[in-house]
Amino acid sequence: MNSADITADDLIALVQGYNPRTNEALIRAAFDYGARMHEGQFRHSGEAYFTHPVAVAAILTEQQLDDATIITALLHDTIEDTKASYAEVQSLFGGEVAELVDGVTKLTNLQLNSTETKQAENFRKLFMAMSKDLRVILVKLADRLHNMRTIKSMRPDKQVKKARETMDIYAPLAGRMGMQWMREELEDLAFRVLNPEARASIIRRFITLQRDTGDVIQRITGDMRVELEKADIEAEVFGRAKKPYSIWRKMEEKEQSFSRLSDIYGFRVITASEEDCYRTLGAIHRRWRAVPGRFKDYISQPKSNGYRSIHTTVSGRDGKRVEVQIRTRQMHDVAETGVAAHWSYRDGVRSRNPFAVDPAKWISQLTEQFDAETDHEDFLEAVKLEMYADQVFCFTPKGDVVKLPRGATPIDFAYAIHTRIGNACVGAKVDGMRVPLWTRIKNGQSIEITTAQGQTPQATWLDIATTGKAKSAIRRSLREVDRERFIKLGRELARSAFAQVGKKVTDKVLHTVAKNMRLNGPDEVLARLGSSELTGREVVESVYPDLAPQKGEQIDVRRAVVGLEPGQSFDRAPCCTPLPGERIVGITFRGKGVTVHAIDCDRLSEYEDQPDRWLDLRWHDGSHPADYTCALDITIGNGAGVLGRVCTLIGEASANISDLEFVERKPDFYRLVVYVDLRDVSHLHSLMSTLEAESEVADVSRHRNMSIGKTVEKTA
Repeated sequence: MNSADITADDLIALVQGYNPRTNEALIRAAFDYGARMHEGQFRHSGEAYFTHPVAVAAILTEQQLDDATIITALLHDTIEDTKASYAEVQSLFGGEVAELVDGVTKLTNLQLNSTETKQAENFRKLFMAMSKDLRVILVKLADRLHNMRTIKSMRPDKQVKKARETMDIYAPLAGRMGMQWMREELEDLAFRVLNPEARASIIRRFITLQRDTGDVIQRITGDMRVELEKADIEAEVFGRAKKPYSIWRKMEEKEQSFSRLSDIYGFRVITASEEDCYRTLGAIHRRWRAVPGRFKDYISQPKSNGYRSIHTTVSGRDGKRVEVQIRTRQMHDVAETGVAAHWSYRDGVRSRNPFAVDPAKWISQLTEQFDAETDHEDFLEAVKLEMYADQVFCFTPKGDVVKLPRGATPIDFAYAIHTRIGNACVGAKVDGMRVPLWTRIKNGQSIEITTAQGQTPQATWLDIATTGKAKSAIRRSLREVDRERFIKLGRELARSAFAQVGKKVTDKVLHTVAKNMRLNGPDEVLARLGSSELTGREVVESVYPDLAPQKGEQIDVRRAVVGLEPGQSFDRAPCCTPLPGERIVGITFRGKGVTVHAIDCDRLSEYEDQPDRWLDLRWHDGSHPADYTCALDITIGNGAGVLGRVCTLIGEASANISDLEFVERKPDFYRLVVYVDLRDVSHLHSLMSTLEAESEVADVSRHRNMSIGKTVEKTA
């Protein structure tokens, strides 16, 4: 039913279908109030705006949610977009609804796709809002789903922005909550915007495949029903082709063409009891050959969001693989609605589904490890790792179960047990055999950690660990161990920075810096300077702001860097190719001048024990010429004129192409590295945004692996 055609009676009928005891009068009142508040407002499509809240409410009825959530959906934009107030909503519909509407309003105002630091802070707010009442995010997900279903009426650049945010944040969040159907639909709708040619190509190949092989789904579904009847098992069998984005992701991950992909069909068997699930598994394995390593028993080891099911992949005589999921009806209800199953109604009462997860417990597990994060980027990394994680289940020597994300190592296992165990880890045994710490843990393995007194985490562990908890604990320990070294390095950088402006570093100056920057004393200033959390320029300007250079003048390329000795030459490091506007540091070379690195360049770790070679540098303020080569990694559709359009876009952005090389050539796409001459980092971001908005560009990122030959030496 079109949302424009849904009346108050229609919506009430949808709710009564699963909750005959619904408060019909209150839902009708909310419908009328929302319609009145949004009167005269229209969507980009030209439809009355209130059709959107009604559609969101209808989506939530599919999950059989309670009256408060349905009413919140009807009112979720009133406080932000109309003259309605929190107090008025509270007086008319109660405190519970008012709190939910206010929570959705706050989520709507979060700019989740902004810069890394701000994005991390907004993720904190997102999880705080979720922790108060998880229904807030259920309404927000339904809101995003309807917006994505009707996204064609928006401007192309807005479509790309919304689709990217959906792919990066809302789709994985829906999956993490157990709402797999919503995750798949959000991903596919975003894929339709971000890469329409790839999606269309996959759909065309599906049509060709069906024409060549017939209706595979119907044939295999029929065969499964026959096998279940032989085994006297009552069950429902469903089959479907996987979503285009899911197939595209498999093609990218496995680097295979469509024709070589096998498990593009999925089948689901819903049984009457848990015992029948295992009997069904046996019947299927007797009829088809099981694929080794593709069996998962989430019934005996459920996921943290309540998901239970048996997964197996089997192959037929033609070698084609299919994935089969086996579960009971109650398990299926939780699999469809995930954490939302906690609020589901049946026959007018809250559904007592034994597999539904307590939302308060679920959200506390999700946010517990993030609360300890003080660093923005650490927090964001932990959030994304947790949201995208698939799980493996392993055991302690005592038989306790530990859940970890797929790809986890013994380091992650040790920190999952206790931070103290992780910090003191020196070795591990898997199923009684000693293994390296970088070993990937598999389902069902038993892990034993060996510890030693005096052991501390190694920097290399950051590359081995995969969980946010482990990475955070390792970084925290490394910071404590390295503090003295950072203070020593910071003192040298401070001396150099103040010397550039003709000043000396004294204890009084450092105390003044600490006071002005609200830090805990001189050592904190020096430690942050040594760990690159502060620049020498920032420290100097906190005491001598009048010594900052004047802005607005054109900067000579030969004098673009501040902090060099007279006559000292420099070149941009080919590993990170820093651009004006980025934080930089210099490494001196005898007889070769200075190599300038971006402050986050991995190669800087090679010089950590040589503080006398470090120079605190910065780019001159002002306008720089477009003379700084930077490489872009671009994936484009393989079509007539596509490369020409991309080159035209680069030219229109006032960026010159100095070189171009192809990295991969696939039937549908080309991946190439384009070397462009830019003014500064703002010019780079502007160009990348322009390219991302082009429909033929599937992906664009900065390529930080330029060859030595691309480096150009300047003279200061």
